[in-house]
Amino acid sequence: MQWTSRGRSRDLEDRRGQSGLRRAAPFGIGGVLLLLVLSLVTGQDFLSLADPGGGTLDTSSSSSEPYTASPEEERLVDFVSFVLDDSQDVWTQVLGPRYQRARLVLFTDTVESACGLAQSATGPFYCPGDQRVYIDLGFYRELQQRFGAAGDFAQAYVLAHEIGHHVQTLLGTENQVRQAQRSNPSRANELSVRMELQADCYAGIWGHTTSQRNMLDADDVDEALNAAAAIGDDRIQRMGGGRVAPERFTHGSSAQRVEWFRRGFDEGRLEACDTFGGR
Repeated sequence: MQWTSRGRSRDLEDRRGQSGLRRAAPFGIGGVLLLLVLSLVTGQDFLSLADPGGGTLDTSSSSSEPYTASPEEERLVDFVSFVLDDSQDVWTQVLGPRYQRARLVLFTDTVESACGLAQSATGPFYCPGDQRVYIDLGFYRELQQRFGAAGDFAQAYVLAHEIGHHVQTLLGTENQVRQAQRSNPSRANELSVRMELQADCYAGIWGHTTSQRNMLDADDVDEALNAAAAIGDDRIQRMGGGRVAPERFTHGSSAQRVEWFRRGFDEGRLEACDTFGGR
């Protein structure tokens, strides 16, 4: 991806090196990856830890220690800062005054949010309660080494997906989905999948603008599509050694995630991302 550092975003909060209580939180693009694998392997319900109302994993007190990052990690911070600002500039153009900028929190190990206390195993997630995206940069290493999704545009897709959840919050979609899930629990997983796929499509809309601005290298789109496929629910279930169980999907299959990112990327319009309309 063609990009140049703009310096650290004013919307970035650096909490690396801080730690505290541990509890899982919702909305990660990879948010339930490890928990799902553990559930399938052990037969225990680790996925319940992703409920922001769940109990804490431990009661260690919060602490802050000096944090020293490698030059490689600092360059990654510059990159996600660029993607954060660029994607939010795009959504400001798309939504106009309806768009309010989210903040990005970088953390290591554990972090406190309005959705609860989360650990890095939760993966990147968006919390509508404080309108912040949370990322432990170690997730990108996991994405490449464990899931085979390498490349800077794969990393950008992860953040753009979480910003997509912020767009859903601003448009009222997130609240409508949560209400529907509470009123009809039998559809909770189906509605979660539809919301996640829409966030994929919104990530594609941002990707569409980068293509129009000639920011993409030849392999960038493939990197994003590979990342979307790598973290599909069916692939995660297979990695855990279990059967593919669509009724337990929360983010969508690999094929669905690729399809909806591609729709957003190809069409570049909000109207292309109606995952709730049965397309």
